[in-house]
Amino acid sequence: MRRITLILLSATALFASCAPKAPQGPLPVIPAPNHAELDGRLAVSDARIETAIDGTLPAEGYTIEAGRKLIKVTGGSEAGVFYGLQTVNQMKDNGGVRTGFISDSPRYAWRGFMLDEARHFSGKERVKMLLDHMAALKMNRFHWHLTDAQGWRIEIKAYPKLTEIGAIGTHSDPNAPRAYYTQDDIREIVAYAAERHITVIPEIDMPGHATAANRSYPEFNGGGSPTQPDFTFNPGKESTYAYLTAILREVAELFPGEYLHLGGDEVNYGSEAWLSNYHVRRLMKREKLSTLEDVEGYFLHRMADSVAVLGKKLICWDDAFNVGIGGQDQIIGWWRHDRPDKLVRAAKAGVPLILCPRKPMYFDFVQHDSHGVGRKWDGFCPIEDVYAFPDYLYSSWGLGEDDLGSVLGIQANLWSELTHNTDRVDFMIFPRIYALAEAAWTKPEAKDYESFSQRLEAVYSQLDAEGIYYYDYRDPAHHPEPAGPFNN
Repeated sequence: MRRITLILLSATALFASCAPKAPQGPLPVIPAPNHAELDGRLAVSDARIETAIDGTLPAEGYTIEAGRKLIKVTGGSEAGVFYGLQTVNQMKDNGGVRTGFISDSPRYAWRGFMLDEARHFSGKERVKMLLDHMAALKMNRFHWHLTDAQGWRIEIKAYPKLTEIGAIGTHSDPNAPRAYYTQDDIREIVAYAAERHITVIPEIDMPGHATAANRSYPEFNGGGSPTQPDFTFNPGKESTYAYLTAILREVAELFPGEYLHLGGDEVNYGSEAWLSNYHVRRLMKREKLSTLEDVEGYFLHRMADSVAVLGKKLICWDDAFNVGIGGQDQIIGWWRHDRPDKLVRAAKAGVPLILCPRKPMYFDFVQHDSHGVGRKWDGFCPIEDVYAFPDYLYSSWGLGEDDLGSVLGIQANLWSELTHNTDRVDFMIFPRIYALAEAAWTKPEAKDYESFSQRLEAVYSQLDAEGIYYYDYRDPAHHPEPAGPFNN
């Protein structure tokens, strides 16, 4: 076994003074470890921590052998050691390290959270704060939605007008000063995430949701609809593919992870304009494409080829599964909870899947029926449903264990139309992200919502100390629902 030294990245309190017995109640760790045998004592305040790597363990797995004077953390990799240290940190912060043995590894390889910054911009320090919480919760995928109709938030040196023009405005104020990340900002955040064993996945949405880009470079505009003008890129012009591939080349250099997300959703919001577009009509004739969906498929497969040439794995939303996207190196994010047929077909075909359905994994949906700011379509997304996901739905979808081998994991998404300031962002994320983390890490047999609720007590105190404006399930009056961007 190779010994390593890691710097603890989350803040820790001093050990509690030596006590003969450990506190009673559930182990104060989120996500809950999958196996723990504890003997009811506490390690002493100056117990030594040793770390080691054992390649026979799962890569993200770890063991903790906690004695009175020595706490040994062994991981299957540096990530596994890091996650073991997060467990030690949480015990230290909440009454002391209980002695005994913990053996733990994640249920899912993909434990993700998506932040939309195209509609409202959060900024570098807020992203780092979120990454810190994700790391403490053993989450490992940060999906960064950087472009959409309302704003383009990433510097592209080959096309500077994308941020000179496209970064102006937000969902609630089309004239808001431009806000975006420079390439140095991106490198800084990607490195910060990597130190915490988090992979950052950029999303450059196409062929729809392209309005901000089309304001910047109208020569690649494919048109839209009366309600979504200038919504699409032009799939009929060869120059469009060169333009977008050049953008992706810069993006790929900034994000060393193995994934690129191209969106591919809701193209029909503006694709009707293609019917009257000379270039698209010529494309349809040349390639014998009979429908707009065929055109969409042609575009996405062309761009999928570009992603492959860049050495990345493609991710698209489940809309793209309709046009043949999905395979060994093409991942589908299932988001339409009202279209379980898409999930079932993809799962039974062995397509790699990320489960992030609107219900209960869209954190822009309200958390309580009394809340008025946020989505509440055919229901809302309380923390209990996030915690229970996804097991309670499998049978209703017609899926059995044999169908689930291609599920990479789960993810929650925060779309930012109605999260225009830090209080709104915090209120929608916390504490639901804690339930997400346990749903992604802890196996069903080790999950217990009552225990989770008890362990949240320490979380509320931590969030208060950090000044985070969370939704308090115990006392909703503690932090009233913040106003939305249109009713300040």
